Amino acid sequence: MKIKRVSHISIAVKRLESHLEIFERLFGLPHGEITDVPSQGVRVAFIDTPNIRIELIEPTSETATVQKFLAKRGEGLHHISFEVEDVAESLAMLSESGAGLIDHEARTGAEGKRVAFVHPMSTGGVLIELEEE
Repeated sequence: MKIKRVSHISIAVKRLESHLEIFERLFGLPHGEITDVPSQGVRVAFIDTPNIRIELIEPTSETATVQKFLAKRGEGLHHISFEVEDVAESLAMLSESGAGLIDHEARTGAEGKRVAFVHPMSTGGVLIELEEE
């Protein structure tokens, strides 16, 4: 698997707009458009910094995975996303090496990108997203 770069760090929040205001007021970091990602039950907004993007994610329903995360752990780091050349190939390689996968095939994520998640039990407790342009 070839990891191109860290694409973004994602933070789970209860109220997207209030956190966007904090990042802008305290750090002077404006955000992009707020968009819905129905396949994951979230609203997202990206904040660009000089070397990495921050993704803020807010659940849109009580049954969304992110809502369950917030109920269990509270607001904070949700996942780290690696941009890879080929999500399907990366998933196959991870599966062959014994990694636990949440997704066995890519799905549509934010900004229309192909994404899949690796189970945190296989990565020392950190949820990892694989992302393909």
